[in-house]
Amino acid sequence: MPGRGVPSPDHWSRSWVRDHPEYQWAPEPPGPPYVAAERVAALHAAISADSEPAILVAHSAGCLTVAVWASQHVGPVQAALLVTSPYVDPDWTPAPHETVDVFIGHVPREPLPFRSIVVASHNDPHATFAQCEAYARDWGSELFDAGAVGHLDSKTGFGPWPDGERLVRSLAQRPPASTNA
Repeated sequence: MPGRGVPSPDHWSRSWVRDHPEYQWAPEPPGPPYVAAERVAALHAAISADSEPAILVAHSAGCLTVAVWASQHVGPVQAALLVTSPYVDPDWTPAPHETVDVFIGHVPREPLPFRSIVVASHNDPHATFAQCEAYARDWGSELFDAGAVGHLDSKTGFGPWPDGERLVRSLAQRPPASTNA
């Protein structure tokens, strides 16, 4: 799941899709305009198209898309890697020229029904480390401290991202957490 913008050609997510034929974008092609309901629908269609449990990889606003999808749908999902999610203040009011989206005041904060890892940065311009910690706690996710990596995108020097690839492999190898009471 991409964020709001179009990932640049050297973005880690683009190289992962190029290097792994089994990976796919939701939506295809990735990029603007970002309309949350459309992104949630594209994610649902991608998950529903295959009976094999998916491992979701989301960057930025894509993380919020995953949280919204999980609050509205069920499907074969094994795990999710949620990378540098932006923080949306529930009390934020958009200016007249800003587009209002379903996330405004409505970012789901209940535990995700699958294993997940939230990747947080100490100097992300879109969320503080503490805000990402709160998402991880609320979503029942593990927290991965990526250090001072900005928004973990091409602008902050991330083409290849070996730590991310290791995290995805760990999600693929570990069985989902038991939810038996």
